[in-house]
Formats: sequence, structure tokens, C-alpha cells
Amino acid sequence: MRVNTIAGVAAALAVMAIVGVTLLQSRSSGPSKVTLPAVTKPMRGAPPLYLDLGLRDDAETRAIGRAVTLYRNGRRQEAGRIFARYDSLPAQIGAAFAAWPKGGLDTMKLLVASHSHSALAELHLGWAFYWSGRVGDAVKAWEQAVTVEPDSSSAVAAADVLHPSDAPGLPYIVTTLQVPSGVASLPAEQELRALERAAARPDANAKVLYGIALWNLRRPLSAEREFRAAAALAPNDPMVLTVAAVGTFSKARPVLAFSQLGPLTGRFPRAGVVRFHLGVLLLWTHQLPKARTQLGLAVSLDPGSPYAIQAKRLLGALAPTGTKKGK
Repeated sequence: MRVNTIAGVAAALAVMAIVGVTLLQSRSSGPSKVTLPAVTKPMRGAPPLYLDLGLRDDAETRAIGRAVTLYRNGRRQEAGRIFARYDSLPAQIGAAFAAWPKGGLDTMKLLVASHSHSALAELHLGWAFYWSGRVGDAVKAWEQAVTVEPDSSSAVAAADVLHPSDAPGLPYIVTTLQVPSGVASLPAEQELRALERAAARPDANAKVLYGIALWNLRRPLSAEREFRAAAALAPNDPMVLTVAAVGTFSKARPVLAFSQLGPLTGRFPRAGVVRFHLGVLLLWTHQLPKARTQLGLAVSLDPGSPYAIQAKRLLGALAPTGTKKGK
């Protein structure tokens, strides 16, 4: 998960996911966009796994990654043998799901009881309930995942399921800032530590870069703190203020981000960065006609800017099916 401050291609893929193309599902590390049918009895197969191990690159992480791939390819017995080698919470969840339905729901209940502050455990308990036909209990578990560990990728994944009409994950943040080449060439964990050290200084841009790294790792609360600190250092910079506004976004309370971005359009009327990100948030919440308007303004008000270029890509991705969907 490298820091990517110009995420045009990825953002275009996100738009395609919003308008009904499932391309992101095959590229994500979890159930990206899930429409849950009402169920009243146990489902066939096994629940989805979402075992995000962050930037770790040790032997166990690589083995669990292989097991998850096997699991998703329907080779659950092989996956289960790998999961059984380890005692970590992700491995125990994987083993429970690989053996599904054999004791899987009871195992997940025990894992939640012994990891009471783990969004990862609550997320998968939700899937275990859902696959058992207990939708109400599933929703409660997913809500608990968001509550007990909100600054985690598992909480973000739970919010995706609770808000299926929104785009999956967190909205993309695009800036023109570049990670220093000496930092960008480091292994991912070292890169993150280097960005953190730089952000410890009173440097707004460094804080934005570190915040974007945390945002991309789906740690929204930590990212928001960095963005807020950057805004305090650069209270007149439209890019910094825009990023800080986007950083307040949550699917449960999207109005907070919109209430901060809206006034910036009046304060910086020709700033493509503001219009672009307002368009992205509108896309994320499936307000397609309004999103097209804001992306179009990013192009017309700030032509030639990186934000205009990215806005054109998004508008192009929306063009084939967006008109019909947005009506």
C-alpha cells in the first residue's frame, strides 16, 4: 500500500464500481461492495474473509495471504491447513471460516468474547451471523465493529456493508504533493515511519502526506488528526483545507464533510481542488448528477490543473452508464 497522491486510475475504477461495474471486487482485499439480500435461513458456501494485515511482510502474513487466495478460489481445505498453523486472531478467523459451517458461528462468538475491542472479530461475527440467516444479529455485530475500533480497516469494511448504497471504502484524496524519492523507494513499513517522522515537524505538507498514507491504510481517525493539524498550520491553503474537510467524512455522518467543503467553494471559487473533491464525495454518496456538476466545474474553473485532468477521467468513466443511473 504505497502512498499515491495522484490516484486517477484508482479513482476511475471507484466510479465504475459506483455505477455498477464490479471490477473493484476482484482487486480488493475484502468484500468491496456488497448488496445483502434478506435471508431467513443458513446460506450455502462460506462467508467472505476480510483479513487485512496492513503493511506486515513476515512469513505468517505471506502464508495467510496465500490461504486467503485459496479460500476465495474455493479451496477451503487447503486454506484451512495453512490457517491452522498459526494462533493469531486473523488465522483463527480464517480457520473457522475454512471449516464452515462446522462450529463456525460458535467459534466467532468465542473470539469476540476474548477480543472484545477488535473490529476484525466483530466484522467476521457479523458475516457468521448473516450466513447463518440471522440478519438482525449481523447488523448489530457490524455496528459494534464500527464502534469498538473505528480507526481500522475492519471498521471501514463494516461501514461498507451497513451503507451499501455508498461507494466502498474511503473517498480518494488527490493532491499534487510528491513523496520525496528517497522515502518513496523504501519498503512500505519504513516509508510510513519516515512519513510519520516528517509529520512530527510543523510542516503542513508533511502532515498531509502522512495523513494520506494513513487514509490509504484505512485508518480514518488517525488521518483526520494529521489533516486537522495541517489545516491549523496552513489556514489559507485551499488544498490543505480541502483535505481536512474530506478527512471528516464518514458514511454514518457524511453531512459533516459536506458542511466543511461547501463554504470552501465560496472562499476559493476557482480552486479545482475544492470542486474535484466535492465531486468525489458526491460520487461516494451516489449523488451522480451533482457530482458531474462539480467535476465539470473543476475542469472549467481550473483548466489545465491536475484536478481538472482527474475530473475529466472521472467524467469519462461515468459517461457510458452514468446518465441513465443518475436520473
